[in-house]
Amino acid sequence: MPQTLAPEEMNVYQNAEARFEVAANKLGLDFNQTYFAHPKAADGFTLAHPDKGIRKFWIEHGIRCREIGAEIGTTLGKTCLTNLWIPDGMKDTPADRRAPRERLSEALDRVFAKKISPTLNVDSVEPKLFGIGSESYVVGSHEFYLGYAVSRKKLLCLDAGHYHPTESISDKISAVLQYLPEIALHVSRGVRWDSDHVITFNDDLQAIAGELVRGNYLGRVRIGLDYFDASINRVAAWVIGARNMLKALLLALVTPIEKLRQFEAEADYTSRLALMEDAKVLPVGAVWDYYCAQQGVPAAEGWLAEIKNYERTVLAKRN
Repeated sequence: MPQTLAPEEMNVYQNAEARFEVAANKLGLDFNQTYFAHPKAADGFTLAHPDKGIRKFWIEHGIRCREIGAEIGTTLGKTCLTNLWIPDGMKDTPADRRAPRERLSEALDRVFAKKISPTLNVDSVEPKLFGIGSESYVVGSHEFYLGYAVSRKKLLCLDAGHYHPTESISDKISAVLQYLPEIALHVSRGVRWDSDHVITFNDDLQAIAGELVRGNYLGRVRIGLDYFDASINRVAAWVIGARNMLKALLLALVTPIEKLRQFEAEADYTSRLALMEDAKVLPVGAVWDYYCAQQGVPAAEGWLAEIKNYERTVLAKRN
């Protein structure tokens, strides 16, 4: 890389180099629009803001984000999913729940007005139950975005951390796919709230993967992983979560689904439960090891040594 470039030129060079590396490895990128951490979002409203000028600002932002998504799809040759989530809501009980949702619906229509080829960019909208500063009222609720996605033919993004702790998005998948051709998932692990912990091989993850496989939905669901943990190595966090998602899908794939369906059709719920429990200890580990060997990657913790070496030789030297 030339050493005489100005800082702004260096950024352009590095960004071009990064795009080349991503394209050369046949990778795609998705894009999450950002409607927070900005002075015009300081009072907790963006696309549903009562001020027309502020709404206009965020509508323009959404339009530009979709154009960026299309450019990503063009450059990399893979469809970019551009996801929209906004933090709009109120900390305490509102007097008017209707007006913000009417404003949001109108603003979304303007954001999505421009037709973009679905081979370059597809759009998803993401609901939430509550958030910090919007504990009592969220404009973009599950019901709002479900109706919007069905009526406007957009993808609905189900985030595992965006519902009540006693809810599971695994139960919602078969329901919403009755009315939508596709959905997107943000697979995360909430601990008491939407905390985006690294996903572990727990019951919730296995239930999500099981629903995708049992319902034959793998071709209709875009699986995205939505988590981070600054207390551990970021690369390791990414790898742990990604491998757990694959393990959960593998466990679902080796489960004797047809036999379970047969027991259920015969109303033999005793046998169904017994087989479900036995399936939890199937020798999936051996299949996982074989799969990893086929892919030329370590099956167990062998990958961790490489990441720790990267942490010492690369990450530790960054400011």
